[in-house]
Amino acid sequence: MKSLVSLAAVLAAGLVLSTVAYAQDKPKLAFVVNAASDFWKLAEAGVKKAQGELPNYELEFKYPAQGTAALQNALMDDLVAAGTDAIMISSADPKNSIDAFNRIAAQVPLFTTDSDAPASNRIAYLGSSNTEAGIQAGEEMVKAMAGKEGKCMGFVGFLGADNAVERINGFKQAIEGKGIELLDVRGDDVDFTKARTNVDDVLVANPEVNCMVGFYSYNSPKIYEALQAAGKLGQITVVAFDEDPVTLGAVKEGSFVSTIVQQPFEWGYQGMLLMAKYLEGDKSGIPENKLIIVPTKVINKENVDAFEADLKAKISGG
Repeated sequence: MKSLVSLAAVLAAGLVLSTVAYAQDKPKLAFVVNAASDFWKLAEAGVKKAQGELPNYELEFKYPAQGTAALQNALMDDLVAAGTDAIMISSADPKNSIDAFNRIAAQVPLFTTDSDAPASNRIAYLGSSNTEAGIQAGEEMVKAMAGKEGKCMGFVGFLGADNAVERINGFKQAIEGKGIELLDVRGDDVDFTKARTNVDDVLVANPEVNCMVGFYSYNSPKIYEALQAAGKLGQITVVAFDEDPVTLGAVKEGSFVSTIVQQPFEWGYQGMLLMAKYLEGDKSGIPENKLIIVPTKVINKENVDAFEADLKAKISGG
């Protein structure tokens, strides 16, 4: 009897060990964002959907402690040391992260999203064309100003990030020759308090400003807060970016003209599937130019309700 019990114990222990070993042997894929913003909840939901289709992989969604390149790069180092097999990242400061990116890319396949680092050895970029998104925002502003002279101020997180530079340049391209001028763009380094202060300061120091653009997801809610506090909602024409609930509410009530939305859910979902296929040797999803563009959309008063319903379904997993 003792021998039977011992044999059962050995078999059970072996089963547990083999199960643990199997779990540890699963390839790990990581999605690293540039800051702890609600914007990324949709990408996280996309990663969650991908996990359901990739049972043989372990997917991770990582927020840095702060939105700095140094902390992002340290987080990637930690992921590689922990055995992560491929990484997709939205870089906080791509121009100053090339060496760090190349160090990571020499160890595991590295992909970018949202904010590209084309000078690095990343495999490919999957995300929006930020230039096209900026052009859409500019076209929306031209339409809203309807021939009136515009003195606009822009607000953004990282002034040097490719996604910011490209959106700003696209916006300028669309408003050129249309009687609208982008006077300046104020950066805040993803400091939400500074983001609000930047708008407050403009309202006091620049009374000529009659239009504003929030180039990052949290900038437009801060514009809304500042305009509301100053009693100027509806007096300044605002075009937004992304789908923060405050922004969508402002579009719905007519305080904002529209918002240009990306598809971060698809970044998370498609990004994980792309990396899994790449690890399996299937590189057919990588185009020659290494750019996989997920189109942006204009959300206005006419389609905001349908868009909100779709968002809720994605976040809830429906």
